[in-house]
Amino acid sequence: MQPTHSHLAWHETLELHELVAAQSNTLIKLKKAYPTIQDPILKTIYRQTIMELLQFYPLTPKTDLDGDVLRDEASAATAGELLGLAKTSIKNYVGAISETATPSLRKVFIKHLNGAIDIHFKIFNYLYERNLYPAYNLNQLLQNDVDVANNALSQPF
Repeated sequence: MQPTHSHLAWHETLELHELVAAQSNTLIKLKKAYPTIQDPILKTIYRQTIMELLQFYPLTPKTDLDGDVLRDEASAATAGELLGLAKTSIKNYVGAISETATPSLRKVFIKHLNGAIDIHFKIFNYLYERNLYPAYNLNQLLQNDVDVANNALSQPF
């Protein structure tokens, strides 16, 4: 029997946030890097993916914590990309470590994993201390996702 709820669970909401944030940032980078793409199919693939995810935002849980966050969009975008890179690096090193049989290579991978964790911590703190990542304000965090996704979707390819 499937549970029926009028909203998403908190853990689902946070996974949704991570996916939308990463895909929106990637779409913005792609549009800036490849302004001459003319193929309409390529132009719609990412748009459809983000739009499919955004449809679940009205179902996310709401909190009574709210407040405006002033954002420096350029710094937020750059640091957000670095945060995403750090997260990807952490995941990649964990996967690589689980596949490594050579002790000396495993040791290097662990060293790099710890470095990626440290970088993630520094970038997160940079964002949080400057009110660029409202990690403890779910409403604002999700609204930022929607704003960035809409920005990514509205920029010309």
